[in-house]
Amino acid sequence: MKNKYLFVAIIALSSVLAFGFTDDDPLKTLLARLDKFRTEYPQEKVHLHFDKPYYTIGDTIWFKAYVVNAEENQLSAMSKILYVDLINERDSVKKSLRLPITTGLSWGDFTLTDSLKEGNYRIRAYTNWMRNFGEEFYFDKTFSVGNALTSTILTNVNYTFTQVGSNQKVDAVINYTEVDGKPMANKDVSYEVQLDFRNIAKGKGVTDADGNLKISFTNNQPFILKSGKINTSMKIADKQYVYKSLPVKSTSNSVDVQFFPESGILVDSVRSKIGFKAVNSSGLGEQIKGYLVDKDNTKIAEIKSEHAGMGSFSFTPVGGQPYTAVINFADGSEKRILLPASVPEGYVLSVSNVDTANLYVKILSSRRLASGKDITLIAQQNGVVKYVSKARFDNPVMSALIPKNRFSTGILQLTLFESYNQPVAERLTFIDHNDLLNIKIATDKTSYGKREKVRMDAEVTNALNKPVTGSFSVAVTNMSKVPVDEASEITILSNLLLTSDIKGYVENPNYYFLEPTAQRAKELDNLMLTQGWRRLEWKNVQSETLPALVFKPEQSISISGKVVTPSGNPVPGGKVTLFATKGSGLIIDTITDSEGRFRFDNLAFVDTTKFLVQARNAKDKKNVEIELDRVPGQIVTKNKNSPDVQININSTLAPYLAARRNDFDQMRKAGLFGQTIVLSEVKITEKKAAVQNSSNLNGAGNADAVIKAEDLQTCVDLSQCLQGRVAGLIVSGGVAYLTRSRSLSGPIPMQIILDGMNVGSDMLSSINPQDVETIEVLKSGAYTAIYGMQGGGGVLVITTKSGKANTSYAKYAPGVITYSPQGYYLSRQFYSPNYDNPKENTLRPDLRTTVYWNPNFVSSKEGKISFNFFTADSPGTYRAVIEGLDVNGTLGRKAITFIVK
Repeated sequence: MKNKYLFVAIIALSSVLAFGFTDDDPLKTLLARLDKFRTEYPQEKVHLHFDKPYYTIGDTIWFKAYVVNAEENQLSAMSKILYVDLINERDSVKKSLRLPITTGLSWGDFTLTDSLKEGNYRIRAYTNWMRNFGEEFYFDKTFSVGNALTSTILTNVNYTFTQVGSNQKVDAVINYTEVDGKPMANKDVSYEVQLDFRNIAKGKGVTDADGNLKISFTNNQPFILKSGKINTSMKIADKQYVYKSLPVKSTSNSVDVQFFPESGILVDSVRSKIGFKAVNSSGLGEQIKGYLVDKDNTKIAEIKSEHAGMGSFSFTPVGGQPYTAVINFADGSEKRILLPASVPEGYVLSVSNVDTANLYVKILSSRRLASGKDITLIAQQNGVVKYVSKARFDNPVMSALIPKNRFSTGILQLTLFESYNQPVAERLTFIDHNDLLNIKIATDKTSYGKREKVRMDAEVTNALNKPVTGSFSVAVTNMSKVPVDEASEITILSNLLLTSDIKGYVENPNYYFLEPTAQRAKELDNLMLTQGWRRLEWKNVQSETLPALVFKPEQSISISGKVVTPSGNPVPGGKVTLFATKGSGLIIDTITDSEGRFRFDNLAFVDTTKFLVQARNAKDKKNVEIELDRVPGQIVTKNKNSPDVQININSTLAPYLAARRNDFDQMRKAGLFGQTIVLSEVKITEKKAAVQNSSNLNGAGNADAVIKAEDLQTCVDLSQCLQGRVAGLIVSGGVAYLTRSRSLSGPIPMQIILDGMNVGSDMLSSINPQDVETIEVLKSGAYTAIYGMQGGGGVLVITTKSGKANTSYAKYAPGVITYSPQGYYLSRQFYSPNYDNPKENTLRPDLRTTVYWNPNFVSSKEGKISFNFFTADSPGTYRAVIEGLDVNGTLGRKAITFIVK
């Protein structure tokens, strides 16, 4: 059949809107809506460059943040504040940083203190503006933290899975050893199994001669409970216990195989490419092979995965005939999976991305649809239309060559529209121009000795070999202590060009940006075939269902609120004074507007700053109340990168932990650790329920009753869960009351304080119980008095799992409150010794694993960067990484190694 070439019009969006369209042309309307989405809803992306991929307790995490616009990856000028959260395995924020952004750049650090436990952690970064578009596009990295500082017992666990009817049985063998490998034999161990924060099993056991403990449990709700952990307590001596937490990533070993027809559907008698992805129960790709058969069991096509369980094959479906994939797994088992049924009529949008200069696009359809109707092909990147083509479709096969130079490097979304602009087929593909920054790094020597000065010179040029000015960060580590798997790293390339623009988990994202090969390009195209989500949803553009802009781009820290009378009426013309009681010594004042509102802008203060806010009415009377505005904290959602969770951290990080354990031993011998004070026996007679991050004005945990997250695990609705749980508290119509609190007009509802904000009394059913960390019930006058008239019916102080509240305040007198907002974190400077300085302490052991870190290099107009540092005491292969971007948003990354003897 002869192909008919599609007429292509390569035009910018501004030209499209004026290009020969009538006022009622649906295409003009569609493109105008897209332009509105792009201009009114500009999106930001964040990338963090870290000094190394994993850590131990006692380390410091160093990072640089690049905040760019999503269109061209240029440094963003929209937001001036960045939030970076350190999150533990319980989805609890352990520390949150508020960092100032200057021309799209910022940097900071986290110290992993000994109050933290070994485990899998996340670092999440976002701006306030990004919250409008969903946490799927936040920067979110999962990494492992070992404990070489204080841990004396190592664990390793192996799981086996058995399907028992509809239930899933898990057999776990946990091995306990000392650091030197000696088994912890004949030790009493208590354990508790949790799945999705629900306790499903507990028991006791004794380790055998090899230090093994066998545990079995059954998941009776596999469709609800997916993953969790085993908490163990081992008695190693009288009144001495060691606690370990071991992840349970899944309760089965099943492999899920999904098939994705190119552009969406299979069409009868139209040859199509089928992408597939095989994922095991841990969320990682599983290698498979097999074949496709028809209803007569005749082989139609071979099936074999290539990278990360993904692959593709092609065939032509015959109408009304079922097709089955026969899949063989690594363990020898076999599974038959029915492919999606083909449809009698439809379109297939096929894309070949092999040629370096052009995209080959083919549009195929069932014969009846080739009736002379208009079709439109639109190609866009992050909401920016780069290509529009409109043609009459009167042949079931049409083709076009689209020059790739019309697009920038990154994900391209092609969408085919039928008449009246209904999307009928869509395809993602990745454009790679090989136009990244070229970074050349040279050292002054090929090898070095211990504590020897290293001089590095870098030269940065663009694809035209012209020098560029840009911002870069540099990390140097000792690979002999910190082994690196380049494929699994999150780099500025893999993040800003790939994972930040699509939803879902991508396994080993940097694999696609290693040395380019034809096979790797094919594997990246398989990812595009199977990764279905993206930033832009056409149905939202067509229906003008645009996200509500609840969160504004922050230009500075501000303190705002409202002054009201005790009865709640606004106080216009009142004077509000802001005093910094700790920190800067700031004193400023303002006047409330006609609605009693006030605002202090352009504030800059650090985390330890405390404020006193004082208000008076226009007659200088203090009988007023101050209501401060509060932006609710970001809820911690389920980890989208959970496949990166490591089950056996001790073995995964074994070389690093062994090296760091030796480092810490040397530091102790050199007296670089503080002395430990051994206390005499302390008897605990009573333990109060632990409450953290609470906004309770009486102090965290000071309440008549405290309900914790584990008490709400089976909760569907908070109003139901509170009923009958606390004496004297009843719930009616979704509102909580105290039986003693009544007035002439009826019972007085309890007020709800959600993360420091009074949300009224009727919000109980709107709060997801699984988001709640604690509920503090304030009934007695001793606890409700501090809330004044608002506490007359009692108070429910609800703290969510979002961690540290953005505000905390306390009222001490009419018209006066204290306020401790989250201020800017002052980033520390990385310590790099200078052994040329005679005052440098040369007797102190130099045990740096991150040998050098500098987040703020700007290349000169000649594209030059130069810096010096000294090697540490440990020999090995050192690795230097430079990554960053130029003023046009072109990205670059380079890694080199050198030897220290």
